[in-house]
Amino acid sequence: MNIVFMGTPEFAVPSLDMLIAEGYNVVGVVTQPDKPQGRKKVLTPTPVKAAAERHGLPVFQPVKLRDPEAVARLAEWKPDLIVTAAFGQILPKAVLDMPVRGCVNVHGSLLPKYRGGAPIQRSIINGESVTGVTLMYMAEGLDTGDMISYVQLPITDEDTSGTMFDKLSEAGSRLLLAEMPRLIVGETTAVPQDDAEASYARNLTREDEKMDWSRTSRELFNQIRGLVPFSGAFTMWDDQVFKVWAAANPDHVDLATSSGAGQAEPGTVLQLNKSGIEVRTGNGSLWLTEVQPAGKKVMHAADFARGGTLKPGTVLR
Repeated sequence: MNIVFMGTPEFAVPSLDMLIAEGYNVVGVVTQPDKPQGRKKVLTPTPVKAAAERHGLPVFQPVKLRDPEAVARLAEWKPDLIVTAAFGQILPKAVLDMPVRGCVNVHGSLLPKYRGGAPIQRSIINGESVTGVTLMYMAEGLDTGDMISYVQLPITDEDTSGTMFDKLSEAGSRLLLAEMPRLIVGETTAVPQDDAEASYARNLTREDEKMDWSRTSRELFNQIRGLVPFSGAFTMWDDQVFKVWAAANPDHVDLATSSGAGQAEPGTVLQLNKSGIEVRTGNGSLWLTEVQPAGKKVMHAADFARGGTLKPGTVLR
């Protein structure tokens, strides 16, 4: 049986590695085009492309999979089953109809919640305590296909998007492994999603990274965790971007160490010391523990505080 794998980020790599390790006949890999990375804009292959090349697999990187030329190229591999994981493009009907055993997707949420491109980040940002992975058949809608199986995982206060990506990618690989024998022979049992319970996890924008200090300490803490390690959250200090990469859990802060927010405007720096930087929020305060001033590297907030450039009473916007 010919299997084509489609994926792009590190999230998808364990599933591809598993298929190869278990001896499945992966005839080709489809991934997004290489993109410039870093300050020098070096053209960099996707993690899935790097994994495919490590396994000696042919790689196809269409700009738009819906283009007839791309569909024709894919058809040359004569796929019996297509497996996707965070590919990043919607599969056109011509591709969905191509394999006799269908197209299945490893999706990083408990569908029908968090359909779309950023389910892991938005689960954390929204303060969810449980998430998971769903293995589903693909349909023409956005993550609307029938569900084959799923697994749940807790989200702890110590988790970030980075740690959950790792946990969910491994869980997704194990889920796919368990279902592959049935997928190969076409004996899976799938159930429709309840559209009435659906929610959507749209891709993150710059606006999602901006901190609104009028929000609660818990909401801001979740926002920061949901953006790590990818973009980080940010606020403005002296008209420059001031990034925040970590904060103390507001539920665990020793109130004796806090200055007392009083009537200060949200965003006001209350104090700076070895604990970090305390900032007024909509319902109290939040201790920033890792920050990145404009043009600088990420540093512990306590180390930055010793520099004395940020003063109590400063208002972050």
